Amino acid sequence: MSNENLLEKLKENVLQGRMEKEDEGIEEGYLGQPGVQELTEETLEQGVSVKEILQTINDGMVLVGKMFEKGEYFIPDMLAASEAVGAAMEVLEPHMIKDKEDWKGKILMATVEGDIHDIGKNLVIIMLKGSAFQVVDLGTNVSSNKIIEEIEKQKPDIVGFSALLDTTMVEMGKNIETMKEKGIRDGVKVMIGGAPTSESFAQKIGADAHGKDAFAAVEVANKLISKN
Repeated sequence: MSNENLLEKLKENVLQGRMEKEDEGIEEGYLGQPGVQELTEETLEQGVSVKEILQTINDGMVLVGKMFEKGEYFIPDMLAASEAVGAAMEVLEPHMIKDKEDWKGKILMATVEGDIHDIGKNLVIIMLKGSAFQVVDLGTNVSSNKIIEEIEKQKPDIVGFSALLDTTMVEMGKNIETMKEKGIRDGVKVMIGGAPTSESFAQKIGADAHGKDAFAAVEVANKLISKN
């Protein structure tokens, strides 16, 4: 199979949400065929660059987003696709480390203190990695002190705050104020996201941008990096 056909198959299986050959697709007739994990391994073996593979994965997820917006895909379909991409990223990670010059920038991601939800954050991380961003995931229930410590240590271009609860999204504003107090706010862009957040809330707390979903978050990240 040519490299071009391999990449097309990879994108097709992202759309089908198939991690490996034992998985069924959203449509019938895929069982037993190589899934995203096997196809990613094969493309690497064939000498396809990490950059090309990432672009193919990103193209696939963009299509998933469009189908979701049209009502042709539902949340389980989108999650299946993101899990398939996650499997690809595990294969690519060691190779991506070798190609740091290809990273667009570094992003620090955290679910704020008091909030343990991470499904949305994890989907954003997969999408960002697939779009050639280096991402450091601090996890959930992350305190302001930990965030400040990691910003000073990691020197990210962007920090992303996630929250799923009305009661915890206020921590985003507190984090930004703490960043100002420590004198590091001007050196890093801040984007926020999560169900209760909005563009107006982002402006209110002094964040640089708001991502309404994973697809918007990638677009926002690209804009923030270009401004830098």
